Amino acid sequence: MAIDINTLWNFSNPALSEQNFRAALASAKGDDALILQTQIARSHGLRKDFVTAQAVLREVQSQLAGAGFEAQVRYWLELGRTYSSATHTAASQTAEVKDQARAAYGQALALAKKGQLDGLAVDTIHMLAFVDTAPADALKWAHEALAVVQSSKQPAAQAWEGSIRNNMGVALHQLGRYDEALAEFQKALIEREKAGKPERIRVAQWMIAWTLRALNRTAQALQIQLRLERENAAAGQPDPYVFEELEILYRVQGEPERAAHYSQLRAAAAP
Repeated sequence: MAIDINTLWNFSNPALSEQNFRAALASAKGDDALILQTQIARSHGLRKDFVTAQAVLREVQSQLAGAGFEAQVRYWLELGRTYSSATHTAASQTAEVKDQARAAYGQALALAKKGQLDGLAVDTIHMLAFVDTAPADALKWAHEALAVVQSSKQPAAQAWEGSIRNNMGVALHQLGRYDEALAEFQKALIEREKAGKPERIRVAQWMIAWTLRALNRTAQALQIQLRLERENAAAGQPDPYVFEELEILYRVQGEPERAAHYSQLRAAAAP
C-alpha cells in the first residue's frame, strides 16, 4: 500500500480520522482506495454508527473482485467489527450477531494467513475475544495471537506483543490465576516501555498494581498507584481508575478518610 494508514489514524478522534482518510481517498486508486474506505467504515464503527459502517463496506464489497490480500482482509475484518467489537453493547451480542462476526473474522484470518499478513492476522485473532468473551476463550485467543507474534518477523505483528500480553493477563486475572497474570502484565510493561508511549506505560503499570492488590500485596500496589496519580496529574490526565484503586487500597488498610477522599476524586474525574 502506498499510503500509511497508521499516520492518518487518531483513535481518540474518529471523525478527524475520517476526514484524513477522505482527503487521502481523493487521489488514491485501486487497492489503496479500497483500504481507505475500510478505514472510513471503521471510523464510523468507533462512533457506534454501525449502519453507516456497513453501508460503506457494501461499496467496498462490490469492488473486491481482483483485489489484493490486504484489501480483502481489511474488508472482512472491518465487517466483523461492525457486528462484535469493544464498542458494542452486551445486549446487542445475540447468537446470530456473534455468528455473523465469527464468520467475517474467519474469512479475514484465512486470507491474512494466505497472504502472509501477520499483523492483520493478529488483529483478527484478538477481535475473536470480543465474540467469545468467556475468560477461558479470551485466554485461548490470546495464546493463538501470541504464537503468531512470536513466530513472525514482520514488525506489524511484533508490535502487537504488548497488547496481546495485556489481554492474556486480563483473562488470567479473571480466572483467578493472579501470579500468571502478573507475569504477563510485567512482560506487557516491557513491550510498552520499548514503544515509549507514556499513556500506555501507565496503563501497564496500573494493571500490575491491580494484580498486586489481588495478591494481597497492598503496600506495593499502593506505591504504584500513588506514583501513577502524580504522573497523571503532571500530564493533566487524572485517571478515575487510579482513584478507584486508591479508594479500595485505603479501605483495605483501614483508612476510611483517605478512601473517601479518593472516592470524591473518582466521581469528579469520571467521564
